[in-house]
Amino acid sequence: MRHHGIHHVTAIAGPARRNLDFYTRVLGLRLVKKTVNFDDPGTYHLYFGDSLGQPGSILTFFPWEHVAPGRNGIGSTQETAFRVPEGALGYWAHRFIEQGVEHGTVEKRFGQSVLTFKDPHGTSLALVGIPGADSEAAWAAGDIPAEHAIRGLEGVTLLVENGELTGAILTDVFGFRETARDGSLVRYKSDAVMGSTVVIRSAGGFLPGRMGGGSVHHVAFRASDDADQAEMVRKLAENHGLHPTEQKDRNYFRSVYFREPGGILFEIATDEPGFAADEAQDQLGAELKLPAFLEPRRREIEAHLPELA
Repeated sequence: MRHHGIHHVTAIAGPARRNLDFYTRVLGLRLVKKTVNFDDPGTYHLYFGDSLGQPGSILTFFPWEHVAPGRNGIGSTQETAFRVPEGALGYWAHRFIEQGVEHGTVEKRFGQSVLTFKDPHGTSLALVGIPGADSEAAWAAGDIPAEHAIRGLEGVTLLVENGELTGAILTDVFGFRETARDGSLVRYKSDAVMGSTVVIRSAGGFLPGRMGGGSVHHVAFRASDDADQAEMVRKLAENHGLHPTEQKDRNYFRSVYFREPGGILFEIATDEPGFAADEAQDQLGAELKLPAFLEPRRREIEAHLPELA
């Protein structure tokens, strides 16, 4: 069965140790994979997610020690949202106060309660209260009670000049459907549980976004396998005049990339083989994992990477 939706979101952070501390200790996510940026192996690529590292739960980071701050703007992912049980937002508001996390007040969007906040490097985030999410499995290895824990990604908000073209790709290629409109906001939903929501905000006259610390590098959408991915690529070319890159092997999924009409980098990532491809499920994130082509450089790479402990 094909499960559409978001596979993962990849963002840019500052120092790796602070990034790791915030997402594992403050937010209580699992470090699912500790590897490097395959195109820049002197930089970590850290994957955070649920207990199983399932597609739809994953937020990843390229942490660069001295990165300049990015800027939200046209052609960027404005916000990344996690799903939590509906009754958990009060707990999180108190936790953010205790932990010194910059946050807003609970607001309503499309009838749902939402608490916005930022990570230490300026990434715009939100928690969305989801009815029934308390029945979903939770990673609860730290001090956050399981009943309040983050369940996975809810989705992203994209800021573009004209959302109609972006929306057409979501519906035609990725299997989303439009479910609601509120002013300049249009919400699209998929059949997935996690990573099921994309909100498009159309806004003219804003400055373009600038890549840097706190900004999202790309949003990856799910393909169940190579055949599913190839069908999406065919639709992009034939129906939208877009031509993704050749497939790249990322060890835990196989990917193609393209820029959607609003300028945001999209990826199509296969669900297979998954994050247990090179370490046991109960050991996910325990060791630095390198792709085969970088293994001969392991000693050099490990010497260059900053300490995480």
